[in-house]
Amino acid sequence: MAKESTGAGQQGQGASKGRSSGGIGMRRLLGFAAFLPLASRAPIYARLFFELIRDDRTPTGRKAMLAAALGYLVLGRDLVPDDIPVVGGLDDLVVVVLAVDLFLDGVPEDVLDEKLDVLGIDRRAFSDDVARIRRFTPAPLRRMIRRAPELVTFAGETIENSGIGHRVRSWINT
Repeated sequence: MAKESTGAGQQGQGASKGRSSGGIGMRRLLGFAAFLPLASRAPIYARLFFELIRDDRTPTGRKAMLAAALGYLVLGRDLVPDDIPVVGGLDDLVVVVLAVDLFLDGVPEDVLDEKLDVLGIDRRAFSDDVARIRRFTPAPLRRMIRRAPELVTFAGETIENSGIGHRVRSWINT
């Protein structure tokens, strides 16, 4: 009799798991719905990024990071294989979100304001959209990624000062 009640309990748990996963699905759907306003403004934001990339006042390193993220997407070599449910598809999105965040972080405020004005983009709506994107990535990951530009610079300077830089460049160029 205890086995029967355990079986019923397991069925009950399975049924509740089914219901809760449906609830999680609904929460996830509602979470993605928060990105709909952003998606509707994607074309104008693409134009903003194009203008920021073309501007000489935007740091080259930030442009390179954005290009690296685009390369990551184009190459199709994933950190997490797409075969893995849910997580496999999220790595591309996380790379894009982090690259956009880093890029915008490095654009001088006056340059960004100028481009927003020229393109007629409401600063408040833009700030809200950026905040929405930033909430998507966990804070510890954002903090770690924000250090990436200084770590890349440090690594570059270290290689250059060690004398290895010349040998590496000649090896790459051959």
